[in-house]
Amino acid sequence: MKVELAKTAGFCFGVQRAVDMVLRIAEEEAAEPLKEPNCPAGYSQSQNSERSKPTLIKEPIFPAGSPSCQNSEQQNPTLLKERRTVYTFGPVVHNESVIRKLSEKGVKVIGSEEELDSLREGIVVIRAHGVPERVYQKIRDRGLVLLDATCPFVQKIQRIVRERTGRGEKVFLAGSVSHPEVQGIIGWARGDVTVISDPENAKSLPDAGDLVPGEQSRDVVLLAQTTFNADNFKQIIAILEKKGYHVHVINTICSATLERQAEAEILAGRSDAMLVIGGSSSSNTKKLFEICKAKCQNTQLIQTVKDLKFNSDEAIRNVGITAGASTPKEIIEEVLTYVRTKF
Repeated sequence: MKVELAKTAGFCFGVQRAVDMVLRIAEEEAAEPLKEPNCPAGYSQSQNSERSKPTLIKEPIFPAGSPSCQNSEQQNPTLLKERRTVYTFGPVVHNESVIRKLSEKGVKVIGSEEELDSLREGIVVIRAHGVPERVYQKIRDRGLVLLDATCPFVQKIQRIVRERTGRGEKVFLAGSVSHPEVQGIIGWARGDVTVISDPENAKSLPDAGDLVPGEQSRDVVLLAQTTFNADNFKQIIAILEKKGYHVHVINTICSATLERQAEAEILAGRSDAMLVIGGSSSSNTKKLFEICKAKCQNTQLIQTVKDLKFNSDEAIRNVGITAGASTPKEIIEEVLTYVRTKF
């Protein structure tokens, strides 16, 4: 039996960057646990025991009027064994095994802005999916240390939305309205953003000819969630143009997603069975599954090797394997080894 692994399977650049950032700061905090009483997070402990601050911290924020702690040996000679807690605002990526690994290193997940409001100190990492602009301000207002692990491709969309809506332009965003990336992007807008979930949703929009002249413009800017299905994006463009909109398309589906989807479609087309590895809450993994399922009916979506189920009566000669952008290398290798040795 031939087993073929997609070259693009696994962590994308943005996810790898975010996970590495959180792991590094968690390990640094564990290695440097000393913190002085009443010394705000982000200050060095003393001239002789200065904390080596990670370069990726954009801006340690200190409460207004806080004294410098550079000469704090004279003020507070007693040091406490305590380290700053590392938090991520939402899961840093959509993969349960990754979140579990980070949790074992002491990283905690903030599930809401209300939870953020209750923090008094610590380091907050912005997840790869990004967050609304107001969350940054809340972190600053609370005097917390901020690390920004937002994927650069997501940051690009945030900037475009802020600029275009700031100029009064109408923006359509192809994506899932409940996805944290989309929620974060909307949170940077200076005006309304219309989210289009799929081609059927696009069909339900009013025709441009029905818009009120002078009040509603036919001109729209169309963007996409970075992991949006490329074929669905093309269909949405065609539907909007058919409805009479003047569509200015800015294709913000990230190149890694396009390559991953294209490779998965080709691989599924020549496979008797297809495995898509990824978290159950991962948007890009679900889209990969849909693409592969359309080409290979015998397609399974699994999180780990324990979820794998092959019917022994099936005539399987070629197995294709791909994985979502949030799937770590070790899980992919475990599935690959299992399929090669057990079937």
